[in-house]
Amino acid sequence: VQLQASGGGLVQPGGSLRLSCAASRSIFTINVVGWYRQAPGKERDLVADITGQTTNYADSVKGRFTISRDNAKNTFYLQMNSLKPEDTAVYYCYVDVWHGDYRRYWGLGTLVTVSS
Repeated sequence: VQLQASGGGLVQPGGSLRLSCAASRSIFTINVVGWYRQAPGKERDLVADITGQTTNYADSVKGRFTISRDNAKNTFYLQMNSLKPEDTAVYYCYVDVWHGDYRRYWGLGTLVTVSS
């Protein structure tokens, strides 16, 4: 599975961005999709994921970010509102695909910069 993340950019604090992750094949049967982010000098951290029918969020983004998926478009999204400078990071999308056990596929990442 190849993933292409897009939608990053420069935004002022309080602004919004929507990230997209387009898959090279159908995601209808993929149970787990999500987003991580990595800020400069820090580890890669989970932002949000959808596992089955359940959505999960890091505490730092709850109430501000929303993850969603559109199986018909083979795409999932991360809507980011009320952005803060500490949200600045490279955002990576991923999917976990079952091959007898789970294998994780990553997109290349898209840079989000929150600054005035």
